[in-house]
Formats: sequence, C-alpha cells, structure tokens
Amino acid sequence: MYAHTIELAMPIDQAIEKLKAALAEAKMGVVSEVDVQAIMKTKIDHDIPPYRLLGVCAPGIAKAVIEADRDAGALLPCGCCVYETSPGNTRIALQDPGSIAKLADNAAIGAAMQTTQGHLAGVIAKLKA
Repeated sequence: MYAHTIELAMPIDQAIEKLKAALAEAKMGVVSEVDVQAIMKTKIDHDIPPYRLLGVCAPGIAKAVIEADRDAGALLPCGCCVYETSPGNTRIALQDPGSIAKLADNAAIGAAMQTTQGHLAGVIAKLKA
C-alpha cells in the first residue's frame, strides 16, 4: 500500500480546508499546492475534474529525515492528492510514510516515518469525524 485514502461527502475546496485543519492539529501542514486541473487545461487543453496535489510536511520530521540523509530530502514532502470523484464528493490519498521508510532503508528515517504514521492516523481519524 502506498497511500491512506478517505472519501468525504463535500466539494474539493471544503475537503482541503478540513484536511488542512486536521493537519494543523497534528503539527503538520501543506507546504505546496498544485492545481493539476488548471495545468492540464493550460498546457495541453485537456479538461479533467478538480484534482490537486499537496505537499504535506512537518518541520520536525523533515529535519530528522534531512539530518539522517541529505539526499532523502528528495522524498519530502509527503505526497497527497485530492480529487473529486463526483460533484460534491472528494477523495484524499495521503502517501504512506512506510513506503518512504522502505525506500530510504535508514533506521533514523524509519523512526521519523513511524512518528509520521501516528500523526497521519490522527489526521485520518479527524477527517472521518
């Protein structure tokens, strides 16, 4: 498994705001946001439903990863995609930190990803509430 997913019965912008609030409670946040729908339209004149890529990170986790292996910064921030499955229904997929731990094969990074896993479990629980 490479992602934790959840479906929310709300439009994408509302789902992203709910996600950001849940992340903030877990001392995490969105450090980047890409509107894939707009890029597809602008670059190749292709229409897709709303689709966003979010870079999710926590400064303390990023610090631990970078100090363990500076090249592992290429694995940060944790990826997240948010897209409408139908009007008013949104799916969120958050990258599984376990997949980063496996790729890095570094004990310190594994420990940081285990901490991240706990944070994301709380985020997902908050989104389900």
